[in-house]
This record gives sequence, C-alpha cells and structure tokens, in this order.
Amino acid sequence: MIALLLITVFILGYIAIASEHVIKLNKAASALITGVLCWTIYIVQSDAPQQVSEQLLHHLGEIASILFFLLGAMTIVELIDSHNGFDIITEKITTSSKSSLLLIVTAITFFLSALLDNLTTAIVMASLCSKILSDKEDKLWFCGMIVIAANAGGAWSPLGDVTTTMLWIGGQITALNIMKQLILPGIAVCIFPSLIIAARFKGKKLDTILLPATTEKEKKEGQVILFAGIGFLVFVPAFKTLTHLPPFMGMLLALGLMWLITTFIHKGKEPELAEKYTVTKALQKVDTPSVLFFLGILLAVAALQSSGLLKELAGSLSNTLKNDYLIGTTLGLLSALVDNVPLVAASQGMYDLSTYPTDHPFWEFLALTTGTGGSAIIIGSAAGVAVMGIENIDFIWYLKKISWLALIGFAAGIGVFLLQLEF
Repeated sequence: MIALLLITVFILGYIAIASEHVIKLNKAASALITGVLCWTIYIVQSDAPQQVSEQLLHHLGEIASILFFLLGAMTIVELIDSHNGFDIITEKITTSSKSSLLLIVTAITFFLSALLDNLTTAIVMASLCSKILSDKEDKLWFCGMIVIAANAGGAWSPLGDVTTTMLWIGGQITALNIMKQLILPGIAVCIFPSLIIAARFKGKKLDTILLPATTEKEKKEGQVILFAGIGFLVFVPAFKTLTHLPPFMGMLLALGLMWLITTFIHKGKEPELAEKYTVTKALQKVDTPSVLFFLGILLAVAALQSSGLLKELAGSLSNTLKNDYLIGTTLGLLSALVDNVPLVAASQGMYDLSTYPTDHPFWEFLALTTGTGGSAIIIGSAAGVAVMGIENIDFIWYLKKISWLALIGFAAGIGVFLLQLEF
C-alpha cells in the first residue's frame, strides 16, 4: 500500500512538472511539494521515525553537495557573463553557418564535459550559446544538443559523470579502461542527433552579433575573469583527485577565489560602478527557482530509494530480464525518470565484484547507459535540469523535439558498444 502511494505521488508530481505551462504553476513548487509529500508518507507509515529522519539528513547531505556545486558553477558563469568574458570567445567564432556552429558546440561540449563534468560544461556552453544566438527557438535546439553531448562526454570519463565516478571509486572500473571502452560509443551517442539537428539548420546564417562597446581596460578585465573562471572550473576535478574531498568543496574554493579576484580588480572604482561586477550581484542573477526545483526532485527520488523501492525495482529487473545488456539498457532508460545515482548505487549493492569483476563489460555498459539515458527527458540529468533553468526550456517542447533524438543516440551508443565486444 505504502509503495503504491509513494509511486502515485511521484507520478502525479512528475505530471505537474511536465504540465507547468498548462497549470501555470512553477515546476519548483511542484517538485518541492512532491519531495516533501514523499518523505511525509514514508515517515508516517514507518515504525522507526527516528531512523527515517536520519536517512533524510543523510540524503540531504548528498543533495546539498550537488546544490552547492550547482550554485557555485552558476555564479562563476554569471561573473564571466557580467564581465563580457564570453564575448572574447564569441569574437573568435568565424563561422556564419548555424549548422557548423552546432557541430562545433557539440564537439566542444563532448570533450569539455570529460575534463570538467557534464553539469558544469552544460552551464558554461548553454550560457555561451545564449550570447551567440538571438532566436529563442535556435537556443532551445542548441541547448537540447548540449544536454545530449554533455551527458555523452561525461559517461566515458571517470570525472565526467557522478555515476562513472561512483563506479571508479567503488572499484568496478579503472580510469584508462573506461575511457578506452566508452569514447567511441559516447561519440556515437552525439553524432547522430547532432547531424539530424545540423540538417535542420542547413543554409541558415547566424545574425550579426552586436558586442557591447568596451574599453581596453574592460576587455582585459573580461579576459582575466574568463580565464580565471574556466581555469578554476578545470581545477575542481583536480582538487577532488588530490584531496579526496567532494567536488562541491573545490567549487566553493573556486568561487571564493573568484570573489577575491573581482574584489581586487574593482577596488578602485566608484561603488555604484563596481557593484554590477560583484559576486553579490551575480548571486542575485542565479536562477534560484531552478535550484529549488532540483532540491525537490532529488528529495522525491531519495524517498523512493530509502523506502527500498528502487532496490526492489533493480532486483525485479534482474530476475525478469536475466540478461546483462537488457538490464543495463532498462536501467539507462529508467535513469531518465529517476536519478541515475540511486540506480547505479542499487546495482553496486546487488552485484558484487565476485559476480562481475573490475572492468567487466557489465560495469562499462552500465556507465554508458545510465550516463546517457538521462538525456531522453530534460529533468533526467543534472545537466538537463541546469540547462532547463538557464533557457527556461519547456518540458513538453523537449519531449517532442529532443527526446527522440536522444533515444536515437542512446541506441547508437549501445550498438557501437556491442560491436566493440565482437572485435
């Protein structure tokens, strides 16, 4: 009974999020209500409410680490934007073709997400495209491709996606092997959707980009902030590797250092002029409702995980399908509906290293499917949620226009992976 009630509330919440523009209720409100109701149902029926409270606080620690990471990354991107730092990159873009630009953006996103991570890369690239493109519809198509490319790029790197990182830390995969085995499937995930979308833009030219008038001093300041911001974002995974602290700690350090740099650069200016370049001003521009939306969604999924529903689901899949690759594919598609982290965590708990040793194809396949399957729905991945907030992408628009492309890429990636096993 309790399981049915939890699933019903979760599905109704999902429908409310998808129908945001129909019911005229912000998706953050629907997500927060869903998250709190799921935990309320779980604790009311529990014989050990204290234990449930402890589970909630445990999950809240994990969720907060993601939210602080997101907040830090978005603030750094806003700082770069307020200093016109992206204009430096925009000036270097020589192509006038929207098709060519889409392919360039896809390639940059794919490789950058392996170096940084899919969430940070999606934020940076979506912000960059919003500066280059003037048409709202064009921005939506580009952002949809950014979500697919960021998730595909993150899957083949141990630093690129949280689930790949989990498998790496858990000893299921090794860094060099996962890169070698998944880079070609990852490229396949990207290449088919990008070619289809690029064909849509065939013959279309970019509008002339009108850059704001800036002095030489302001240009230099923009360059400093751009290179410092990108440099610190690249530093975050290195900081995690060196210190073994969670990624959000590196991001908070990066934000603190950016705060220091901006304060130093603008210290001699009039307070009214300097204020628009401050971290305080950048924080005001950050899309807080999107952060709260993310909080609500993750709380709801955490309730399903704590109640044991996700573990039961993984177990029933294993018993029903009885095939490694069918299980992996199904978990990948499920990761579009629920967070891929608990799904992978459940799989790690179900299958030990004696069943599937380190670098077994099952773990590699799981990293591929759960990393890229989330692209099928805009709220199926952290990158999707972040881009949704930046460009205010409608859930239904993404479902109609991008989801089928993401599924084509997903199938292509699986096909390439299985072909690799044959040779």
